[in-house]
Amino acid sequence: MLRWLSFSSKKRSKNDLKLIRFIIKKFGYKPKNLSIFKIALTHKSVSNLSKKLISNERLEFLGDTILDAIIADYLYHRFPDEDEGYLTKVKAKLVNRKALTEIASAMGIAEHLVYQKGRGIRIETLEGNAFEAIIGAIYLDSNYEAVKKSIHHTILRNYVDLPTLLEEEIDFKSQLYIWSQKNRFSIEFVTLKEELVNGEWEYEVEVYINSNAYGIGKGNTKKIAEQAASKQTLELLG
Repeated sequence: MLRWLSFSSKKRSKNDLKLIRFIIKKFGYKPKNLSIFKIALTHKSVSNLSKKLISNERLEFLGDTILDAIIADYLYHRFPDEDEGYLTKVKAKLVNRKALTEIASAMGIAEHLVYQKGRGIRIETLEGNAFEAIIGAIYLDSNYEAVKKSIHHTILRNYVDLPTLLEEEIDFKSQLYIWSQKNRFSIEFVTLKEELVNGEWEYEVEVYINSNAYGIGKGNTKKIAEQAASKQTLELLG
């Protein structure tokens, strides 16, 4: 079902009022220009059907950048004695796709999304993107400080369990990706072997960094093999 077929109407419909209450309650921010927030919740599967509708992709890009900067600033001041590596690791936990999707799901963003159903679209893949788009919408509707206030006083307080997050061990593959991004190195996982032996699959994976071979890992799933290869690579890198 398609809602908000046009963003031009100034009359407050029931959906408008519902959206306003949602933004205030979940983000601690009162919208001025509601049309920006409607765009933030509009998926391209709908916008492609009408020239009157705009997808949230540009807002998502903007929100992603702003969110990254605010979280980096927050962690910089929250952990004054920790080095860059530690801050990078924690930031990766806070703003990765899985974490943002969980926050968006807890907020109930899915109830306000506008998208074309029945096309094999998984709602989980849209929620985190819409969350970032709403961050971008708040920025355009107000300013950087308004977004910062929303994240600090509402989102981090109500939807992020930082102590538990810090206790969790980050997996070897994620650590390797964080290290490669920090150093601006390219990383690739190459499957060397994938075969069925005595009724069980065996995988062998090798890590390449800037086209140079590093660790090799084995396992009965590709994921396990990649983790083993990442662990060996991290050990080789020291």
